[in-house]
Amino acid sequence: MSVLDNFQEWKNFLAERVDQAKGMGMNANTISDLAYQLGDYLAKDIDPQNDQERLLKDLWSVADENEQRVMAGLMVKLVDDGKK
Repeated sequence: MSVLDNFQEWKNFLAERVDQAKGMGMNANTISDLAYQLGDYLAKDIDPQNDQERLLKDLWSVADENEQRVMAGLMVKLVDDGKK
């Protein structure tokens, strides 16, 4: 099963990657930049596997770059806050 098949699995996967990045000493800005790059790749090249991913892709497609960066930062915050 792919991490994209289930939104909770995707959030868990992203949370693990954020933890790894922090463990490597990356700061919040670098992590947000990487999340933006990942979001852009997913929006352009990957077909959404569930309703939540479809919504994120649709929002991404109408957002300008600054709004996309905010969305990426919010996804990082979502998974980071979810561990508390």
